[in-house]
Amino acid sequence: MGEILAENLSGKSVMGSDGTELGMLYNITMDLNSGKLHDLVVNPDEELGSRSVDLETDDTGRFLIPVSRVQAVKDYIVVKR
Repeated sequence: MGEILAENLSGKSVMGSDGTELGMLYNITMDLNSGKLHDLVVNPDEELGSRSVDLETDDTGRFLIPVSRVQAVKDYIVVKR
């Protein structure tokens, strides 16, 4: 994947590779020592409701999606499901 400026990711929709809209990108975590990116922090889509979503969450209920699962960044950030 080519280079993408972080400012272009802010507020971008995140979608699973199965077509499920997961939510909006809130933030990205990184390791301060190595500079490696860790997780996309995603505000869940309200319409997900009770549907089963197999993703780790933080204390506020936001999804934590490892950056290694990002497959594409275009109109959406597409992550492997």
